[in-house]
Amino acid sequence: MAITHTFLDTIPAIFLGAPEEETALSILPGHKMLLEGRGYHAIILTLIGSLFSIILAILLSPIIATVINKIYPTLSQFMGYILIAASLFLITKDAKSKYWAFIVFMLAGILGIGVLNMPLLKNPLFPLLSGMFGISALLISLSDKVKIPKQEISDLKISKKTITKAVSASFVAGGLCSFLPGLGPAQAAILGSQLTRKLGSEGFLILVGGLNTINMVLSFIALFILDKARNGAIVAVSQIIDTLTLNNLILFFGVTLVVAGIATFLTINIAKIFSKIMSKVNYTAICLFIIGLIFTLTIVLSGVYGIPVLLASTALGILPPQLGVGRNHLMGCLLLPVILYFI
Repeated sequence: MAITHTFLDTIPAIFLGAPEEETALSILPGHKMLLEGRGYHAIILTLIGSLFSIILAILLSPIIATVINKIYPTLSQFMGYILIAASLFLITKDAKSKYWAFIVFMLAGILGIGVLNMPLLKNPLFPLLSGMFGISALLISLSDKVKIPKQEISDLKISKKTITKAVSASFVAGGLCSFLPGLGPAQAAILGSQLTRKLGSEGFLILVGGLNTINMVLSFIALFILDKARNGAIVAVSQIIDTLTLNNLILFFGVTLVVAGIATFLTINIAKIFSKIMSKVNYTAICLFIIGLIFTLTIVLSGVYGIPVLLASTALGILPPQLGVGRNHLMGCLLLPVILYFI
């Protein structure tokens, strides 16, 4: 389910403008292609990144495991300072305003510290991230009165060089973030784009797709080597299996390859369905329905205390586009608490 999700989650991110943190950056070039009638091509680009990256990660897993096993004990002693350096790097690389990028990062961090320490709030991450990366994007889409043009469904032409550069960047950046707590695919995408210049919109979408999936594969390796769970799916696995053995890991990789093939088929066909119907449906009504659904789920999962958190995080999520800075700085809501924990 987790592997399939990393293939399919770019569909709502691009077609509906409702990304998760992992796919938040894909909405920028992806939504642009959607408005050009090339939403299907945007999905296929992320699919290429996911499929190639998952194969590459499994092939190189022995090398990855060896490297993590050698360097992690040393890095773990300086984890807080490494995360500070990574955060400052991301802030200084903001093209528009480093000052406002820092302000957004700190505001998100302060909100994150407060929310994660609310004793009566259940599932604090749901309203926190849903507001920042979900409802805020939908409200912006509503205010812009987006009209979806007829979508083109055709073969995608892209150079092998672009694919190679983007997948390589996703592998390196994903490897770094797989064992750095609080640093997710959105931040890895920024780091990866700095490693490989002039990727363009198409290459960037391959990069984002690859990072999303490779992070899941590398999380299995991190659990095997470090006995540390990096996401919810891995936490569930660690609760079912007391100790992840080498045989378990090999089995997981085999299942992952099978699932990747099925997920590829599903992604292509669901993207075609979305492409055919998106220009015909009431986009405003869909956005309003999703916003209502998120509010309902917040009450169910987090209780009434989740509503003010959802409203606050939504207000903060609207801020970056208005200031012209990247949404990735909103991940300060997790990074700052993690940095303080290590320091």
